[in-house]
Amino acid sequence: MTGNKIEKVRLGTGGPEVGVQGLGCMGMSEFYGDTDESAARDTVDAALEAGVTLFDTADVYGRGANEEFLRPFVTAHRDEITLATKFSIVRSDDPHFRGIRNDPAYVREAVESSLRRLGVDVIDLYYMHRRDPSVPLAESVGAMAELVAAGKVRHLGLSEVTGAELREAHAVHPIAALQSEWSLFSRDVEKSAVGAAAELGVAMVPYSPLGRGFLTGAFADAGKELSAGDFRGYMPRFTGANAQANAALLEPVKKVAAAHGATPAQVALAWVQQQARVHDLTVVPIPGTRRRNRLEENVGATRIALSAEELALLEPIAGRVLGDRYPDMSSTSAARE
Repeated sequence: MTGNKIEKVRLGTGGPEVGVQGLGCMGMSEFYGDTDESAARDTVDAALEAGVTLFDTADVYGRGANEEFLRPFVTAHRDEITLATKFSIVRSDDPHFRGIRNDPAYVREAVESSLRRLGVDVIDLYYMHRRDPSVPLAESVGAMAELVAAGKVRHLGLSEVTGAELREAHAVHPIAALQSEWSLFSRDVEKSAVGAAAELGVAMVPYSPLGRGFLTGAFADAGKELSAGDFRGYMPRFTGANAQANAALLEPVKKVAAAHGATPAQVALAWVQQQARVHDLTVVPIPGTRRRNRLEENVGATRIALSAEELALLEPIAGRVLGDRYPDMSSTSAARE
């Protein structure tokens, strides 16, 4: 950290310079139960004070509400932040419906809606949130590249793509960042995408670096503790016997945390941050939180350096996790490896 602020790194070759840890804003609008909007706004302000400059949202979060929530903050700090949003996941009045659209017409429609909700003329980093294999990748990325040429978007990103897909997309237009789930609990991104990103100079932006909160140690029996509005209650890793077995995997995390006078969450984040050196690429995780104290805890992880022995102790965890990341993994990169 420089002074009281976290260090900065560059996303991709020629991409924006951002704090080495970002903030995922999804939970401020839905998915994790009720939100105190005032506390959430305080958290966003605290993040910027700490040197966090990459703020991540998507049109699907709250069906546009999350982008609208961020609008006042973005307006007040436009020149200080890097604003990232995403398109492609389509929702309807059916709360269980999730569609995916990557066609060029939808790309153009989606960006205009996000620009309007965010109250900006240009989006700094625009991600394709999920890949629809029925649409040629060159068509989707080509349409995104047209947005750059038109001045509506500055840099392009992808989410949940394989290494081969990343290479194909990068050949159409430079990709600044790949956002995929990556944590001590979820390492399938290392099969091909991490190597491709390192080769191409694409930054990795891990989402859910705390395993959706599981790596904090707060879910000894997650299925009983989650509220009715918390979508983790539908996720295989958070239910029944899986939750109990996975909680037992946290013992090495707690051991390392005790040695550093840190929390399990900080060790889990430090592990993700340290993958930058392990794989020789830029890594900017975006842990999500709605509370200022958790934000300060997360940022504190950037000051922790894990030894080779500690990394070895943590290494086996992912291979022992029970349950998939999602009830339906068909739209993730793991399904196409």
